[in-house]
Amino acid sequence: MSTLSSKAFESVTRLFHSVSGIRLGENKQALVAGRLQRLAAEAGEPDLDAYVDRLVRGNAPAEEMTRVIDRLTTNETYFFREPQHYNDLAARLESHPKGQEFLVWSAASSSGEEAYSAAMVLSDVLGASAWRVIGTDLSTAMVETAQRGLYTLERARMVPPDYLKRFCLKGQGPHDGSLLITRELRERVRFQTANLMQQLPSELPKFDVIFLRNVLIYFDNDAKAQIVRRVMQLLKPQGVLYTGHAESLAPLGLPLRSLATAIHGLG
Repeated sequence: MSTLSSKAFESVTRLFHSVSGIRLGENKQALVAGRLQRLAAEAGEPDLDAYVDRLVRGNAPAEEMTRVIDRLTTNETYFFREPQHYNDLAARLESHPKGQEFLVWSAASSSGEEAYSAAMVLSDVLGASAWRVIGTDLSTAMVETAQRGLYTLERARMVPPDYLKRFCLKGQGPHDGSLLITRELRERVRFQTANLMQQLPSELPKFDVIFLRNVLIYFDNDAKAQIVRRVMQLLKPQGVLYTGHAESLAPLGLPLRSLATAIHGLG
């Protein structure tokens, strides 16, 4: 197994930042080396530094950079993370005008748990009324995982028991220890790729609620401000933006007002 030199680490993380906007510090060198090792082997390049050189020089196939982004993007999450937001969502749904479609965007949806958690709340409160959830992520691999809707039971430890019964199917046989989101719920949730550091897909509508959680921590303040401004353009006038509880928007000078902890409105 070859090692990743400091020079190669700097080169590949600089390239990764230019594409994704995400900065990986020196403390991530071992993680980056480990995740690139398998990619390099699959590409027939046993030397990590040589593999990185091919990427940086643009001598690797175009799809190789997509695989690198998929591998270096952190995607660990679980259902109903930071449950205060789902409680707030449920309360807002109670006063939503009947017959008017309610739209939710999970803007950094990772493997889909956040989007499906929101969908469970929407289905519980609004039933068969008009509502949709759209999840977007930088990683094509994560989008594919989200579309399958198949998860380990460990990821579902925060799902209310009633929701587990109504919206999840327990795996058996080869899928023992897993759960599958019901088809009815999966049909109301759509996933696609999107890079928050670039122009967003033109087909995205305006949303009543946007989840932008636990992703801003990977960006510097300039990039954070760019992302939030871009996302805000798709928020309805009375809509709300949920951010991670460890993420502060205060230093960014944005036209947002705090409604509660990690809950923001326009203005």
